[in-house]
Amino acid sequence: MNVSEAIRTRRSVGAVKNDEVPRQQIEQILEAGTWAPTHRRTEPWRFFVMQGEGRSKLAAALADTEAAEKGIDPSPEQREELLASALKKVSRSPVVIAVGCEPVDSPKVIPLEETLSVASAIQNMLLEAHALGLGAVWRSGSSCYHPLMAERFGLGPNGQMLGFLYVGYPDREPGEGKREPFESKTVWIDAAES
Repeated sequence: MNVSEAIRTRRSVGAVKNDEVPRQQIEQILEAGTWAPTHRRTEPWRFFVMQGEGRSKLAAALADTEAAEKGIDPSPEQREELLASALKKVSRSPVVIAVGCEPVDSPKVIPLEETLSVASAIQNMLLEAHALGLGAVWRSGSSCYHPLMAERFGLGPNGQMLGFLYVGYPDREPGEGKREPFESKTVWIDAAES
């Protein structure tokens, strides 16, 4: 599959089989992420691969951040309900890769550029998964970006989780994609404006 084909045929695939994904393929996905553009070569991405019972780490973090967002100190029963809901979510695929950003603390480094580098890494990872015949979807949401999520995965005080990639073998064919023609989003500037 060439790059143009991969870009145009990749789709978010949320419905995947529970079949195990070989470690070699997961490593190929991670390696693809490391080839993203990185300002000043800081490589701010951090990857957390969760499979099997390892996905419970993400479930616990999701339950805790949901409680924090609601501003509640959950009772044991409420905590069990939050955790059960989160476990159901993280069990939607055999592999979940949490992708965080650990920005370099330097006056020469613009924090937004660090975030953009990690977003580029995620796109590389999605394209690699697609090229390997895997389905993947990038999930996020307010719990993902909550400071408690970053803390639960050991990111520093300026670190942030940027997404969870749910990866597995597709359970069905993804639909056709649609995009607005680039012409509707493009302004050509050929000469200096006065």
